[in-house]
Amino acid sequence: LRALPVLLVLAAGALGKPTARQERARPGAAQHEDRPGFQYDHEAFLGKEEARSFDQLSPEESRERLGKIVDRIDDNKDGYITTEELKTWIKRVQKRYIYENVAKVWKDYDLNKDDKIAWEEYKQATYGYYL
Repeated sequence: LRALPVLLVLAAGALGKPTARQERARPGAAQHEDRPGFQYDHEAFLGKEEARSFDQLSPEESRERLGKIVDRIDDNKDGYITTEELKTWIKRVQKRYIYENVAKVWKDYDLNKDDKIAWEEYKQATYGYYL
């Protein structure tokens, strides 16, 4: 009878700890779909162009450049990266990608190069071969 409380405590401890990692997603919530490998995260962290340049580096060069990036991410210079610092960095990288992409696409749509996109230019650039 004295062993019963000890067994209950041990059983509660054993049952209370999950033995396998479980996904923590709400039913119906959008799931993050990784492509095979690390490419999605690689591009989110570095940006598409920077990720391509990293792919060409040796492991030593990659480690050195990544160290410099980590120093830039660590806003408060305490030697650690917080979740907020990482989120801020990824947002900055994504924003830069968006601006670069808009600038690149703008050239294709601004057919008369007047720094404006008229509806006719948009239709021509988007649907031109259909019209």
